[in-house]
Amino acid sequence: MMKNIVEQTELFIRKYGMIEKDDVVIAGVSGGADSVCLLFILCRLQERLGFQVKVCHVNHGLRGREADADEEYVRNLCASMNVPCRIFREDVELIAVKRKQSLEEAGRTVRRAAFGTMCREDGGTKIATAHHRDDNAETVLLNIARGTGLKGLCGIRPVQGRWIRPLLDSDREQIETFLKEQGLSWCTDVTNEEDDYTRNRIRHNILPVMKEQINAGVVRHLEELSIQAREVWDYLEHGVQAAWERCVYVREEQQEANEAGEKQGPAEIRINGNAFGQEASAVQKQLVKECIAAVRGGEKDIGAVHLKAVTDLFSRQCGKKLDLPGDIAAERTYDGVVIRKNREVKRAATGDVREVRLNIPGETLLPDGIHRVRCRFADISEKDRAKEIPQKSYTKLIDYDIIKYGLSVRTRQSGDYLAVDERGSRQKLKSWFINEKIPRELRDKIFLVADGHHIVWIPGWRMSRACQISNRTKRILEIIITEDKKDVRNDQSAGSGRES
Repeated sequence: MMKNIVEQTELFIRKYGMIEKDDVVIAGVSGGADSVCLLFILCRLQERLGFQVKVCHVNHGLRGREADADEEYVRNLCASMNVPCRIFREDVELIAVKRKQSLEEAGRTVRRAAFGTMCREDGGTKIATAHHRDDNAETVLLNIARGTGLKGLCGIRPVQGRWIRPLLDSDREQIETFLKEQGLSWCTDVTNEEDDYTRNRIRHNILPVMKEQINAGVVRHLEELSIQAREVWDYLEHGVQAAWERCVYVREEQQEANEAGEKQGPAEIRINGNAFGQEASAVQKQLVKECIAAVRGGEKDIGAVHLKAVTDLFSRQCGKKLDLPGDIAAERTYDGVVIRKNREVKRAATGDVREVRLNIPGETLLPDGIHRVRCRFADISEKDRAKEIPQKSYTKLIDYDIIKYGLSVRTRQSGDYLAVDERGSRQKLKSWFINEKIPRELRDKIFLVADGHHIVWIPGWRMSRACQISNRTKRILEIIITEDKKDVRNDQSAGSGRES
């Protein structure tokens, strides 16, 4: 069995060009059967294929002594095999609370960060994970249930950028048989036996029933379906790229890079109606999605309902508008549809107040022409200053690691909320205004520093608890609001530095 699965994996690696000579492969090893098998096979193949293996292990801090035991097992295993290993210890539960993520999502985030660190600092060129055929089957079923469409049927790709899955052509039974025949042990994560996670419910309750009562080869058939879906999806993507050349005009706008150092999307994209009408329906919808994602900077929250709404807009009267996720708007024009960042004016009693994205780091002039917002990254040694700054001031130090979408200054919107305690409990901004007895006539005038609908700071009033500096903070952002050019409105209240 050892020879079969090793040779099978080698052929799979060669088929997809996963590993090249002189690659440094960062293997994710949790200590479970799948990752232990991955490590042993990569070690058997590294001399033959001319690459180097290094191990990344993340202790999520969720299972106490069991997690520590897994960490020690991986450390000893790597030492016995003479494989370089780095251990990352993270408090995933705390990270999930701070970032408003599920434990699964937070876990994925810290694992990706750990892999990225090793690629930067340890010369990694490829990242190998131990996903196998059963994982792919579970993913396809999960995506079907979630309604992710054709793209979801593609399942787990063997290669995606620098990410590779060498075991994707093997199943769980093959892997465990190989380990037993070689006398190799592995760790068992008890949480994998529980049904708290959706994937586990599919693994324990749905796939076994499908195998026993419908078709014993269901895992293989789901793999074949995912391969066919990937072929169709790749063909569709090619068609969309060609349609983009025929239909789309991009108006670039000189913009600052965002806080991650990435160039922001174009200010506006126009889709020619006549050319768009000549495309197949599947190409039309995907082209619309690509256009929205390009302007917004990502595909988050873009669903089938939004794609249909924009597609239908081509048959509506000129001037018809609709709002899209991420503060994006689409409008019917004489020659088609334009998709742009939503610059709609929010009316306030004092005049027009637009949403303005903050330059980080840098200075941003607000639309009233009076106020400026200065942002800079403070040294971690300045974290104690956060306690000294009065609550009702116009200077704040925030934990920048929790920011998800980017910071902007605006007036209130429906759905806005504050985090009011360390557990991440939320309070609607409207309720906070009422509880604090903020006069109704002032509520639409107050400037807010927002991250999506999360209100990070109400200048002169209070800051979100989620943004407070803690021992886990790695990046501190200082925000100062000034008025009348250089008249800094700083620390004007004698209030406590603690947030209520």
